[in-house]
Amino acid sequence: MAVIKTLLQLLLGAFLLSAGTSHLGSNRIEFLAQVPTWLPLDPDFVVVASGLVEITLGALLITTGLIFKKYRAHVGVVAGVFFILIFPGNINQYIHQIDAFGLDTDAKRLIRLFFQPPLVMWALWSSDSFRLLKRLVK
Repeated sequence: MAVIKTLLQLLLGAFLLSAGTSHLGSNRIEFLAQVPTWLPLDPDFVVVASGLVEITLGALLITTGLIFKKYRAHVGVVAGVFFILIFPGNINQYIHQIDAFGLDTDAKRLIRLFFQPPLVMWALWSSDSFRLLKRLVK
């Protein structure tokens, strides 16, 4: 099971590296559609900043999955929290019927909302963060 968790952590790290890089280049305009309209920050700043955070988290997930394993649970918690923090962008896209990333119908945008909780769980489970959270709760 440990090997599967590590592989899934590495996969998530690679996904975040790729997504973060695309924030800064090829998908920058698409990501602007997910910045909540109520957020009092420049949308382009939010896209670039969140891209840099994703690149950092991706690199940390990979590094702690392979080398600095004693920190992997901490990085997993941070990744899980990040996925929760960006969820309002997905809600904003749904509420305001904004087309981006092929989400061009209300049904597609609604379905996308249901993918965020598994993403949070993926970050926490693959990095053994549940053990850390249980210790912190006690």
